[in-house]
Amino acid sequence: MRETFHGQLAQLGEHLVEMCGMAAESMRLASRALLTADLQLAEQVLSSDAVLDRARQTCEELAQSMLALQAPVAGDLRTILAAVYGAEKIERMGDLAAHIADTARFTYPEHAVPAEFESLFTELGEIAAGMAERVGEFIVGDAGGGFAELNETDHAVDALHARALAEITGADWTHGVQSATSLALVARFYERFADQAVSVAKRLEFAETGERPTSV
Repeated sequence: MRETFHGQLAQLGEHLVEMCGMAAESMRLASRALLTADLQLAEQVLSSDAVLDRARQTCEELAQSMLALQAPVAGDLRTILAAVYGAEKIERMGDLAAHIADTARFTYPEHAVPAEFESLFTELGEIAAGMAERVGEFIVGDAGGGFAELNETDHAVDALHARALAEITGADWTHGVQSATSLALVARFYERFADQAVSVAKRLEFAETGERPTSV
């Protein structure tokens, strides 16, 4: 029975890693759609969001079955609960990427991001996608220290978010109120995506060590 349980635990981890990969890919594609005004790519991201939703449901159903039939305790219980928590947060990351893609679709055929801000939003997208991939690595590897690492990365995202808002609300902004409002929301979607990744890393580290990591 324990062999079956650990097989299911490994399967649960594999599902979560796949979800992280999907969230990272969605973020990269959504960012590209946003920066290039690619309607087809935006639609692709929006369609794939349903796949991530189903993946979350699969994780939750497997976890519920393990809780009901295996009665795990201590570290195993923490791991399963962390998986349920992580599946919810990673699915939310996919939603945020879809929101970015939806902005690209809404502004099409115009470019949502003015040329002078393309590098800033490119960096936001790359950092955010990389954070999702790191969460996947923590799931199959050592999660110890993962929270501190991603929390530090999140500071970089916060700084870019603050910089974007300063530019958008500054006296030199010349692209109109609608563009400013749209980009402020988009910048927030990136910031929230990063926050979700940090939250999952924190729960994974707790599941592994039994101690709640704290930020410095």
